Amino acid sequence: MKNHLKNYWAATLLLVSAVTSYAQENRKTSLSLGSIEPYKMEVTYDKTSHLIFPTAVRYVDLGSEYLIAGKAEDAENVLRVKATVKDFEPETNFSVITNDGRFYNFSVCYSSCPQSMCYNLILMQKEADRAKGNDVLFEELGNNLPSLAGLLLETIYKKDKRIVKHIGARSFGIQFILKGIYIHNGKYYFHTELRNKTNVPFEIDFINFKVVDKKVAKRTVVQEHPLTPLRTYKPLDGIAGKSTEQNVFLLDQFTIADDKVLLIEIFEKNGGRHQTLQVENSDLIKARLIDDMHLKF
Repeated sequence: MKNHLKNYWAATLLLVSAVTSYAQENRKTSLSLGSIEPYKMEVTYDKTSHLIFPTAVRYVDLGSEYLIAGKAEDAENVLRVKATVKDFEPETNFSVITNDGRFYNFSVCYSSCPQSMCYNLILMQKEADRAKGNDVLFEELGNNLPSLAGLLLETIYKKDKRIVKHIGARSFGIQFILKGIYIHNGKYYFHTELRNKTNVPFEIDFINFKVVDKKVAKRTVVQEHPLTPLRTYKPLDGIAGKSTEQNVFLLDQFTIADDKVLLIEIFEKNGGRHQTLQVENSDLIKARLIDDMHLKF
């Protein structure tokens, strides 16, 4: 009888041990499936390393005080990294989140003579990596993945279709038109085009989106409601003479009352050839739906 009890408890302990081991191994396996392989890089004390990202750097976290990092002036997508002490050990790390929602992980060790001082993440980011998602959600985009929002901006830009044909402005040889309004997951995509028919370049100072009363004569600052684009496909610089440029703007979904209009204003730097588009609520509610499963518009 005693031998039977011993065998029973031995078998029970063996089973518990096996189950515990399996559970631990399963947890390890599950976590490893979501691991992000770090980029390897070397830094030194006497020189600065630079990393060029596809979009603006939004967040940086350094693994230790052995490193110092900061965005380059007037270059939102360039990060400077440098060692604060010589010959630090062991290796450390840092993480970066960019404006397109990408998360990057770097494993860093010290070298008195690094093999490279500049890294181009634009080239290193393979299409296969993009397909994995690896997206960080941003508050202003809600549940929209930044990579998908960026893809929609790019697709609208490249398709370059004109589905809205009655909204435009023209003066002083400059033509500004609204080519399309699209809607996806609670966000508007405004597709615009600016055409310069003169030989004088049109340098862009800024662009405004704002909701105002239709009765312009009674409009006051209090009655204006500015809207801030969440993303733009291209930087706003300017347009050369005898040329055409387009852009796509991402904004939060909204509607307006019948006595109000949306104004899209573009201002010339050191000039007076400003252009204004007027969009009514009837135009907004006719926005074309984007099917992101097949990118059908």
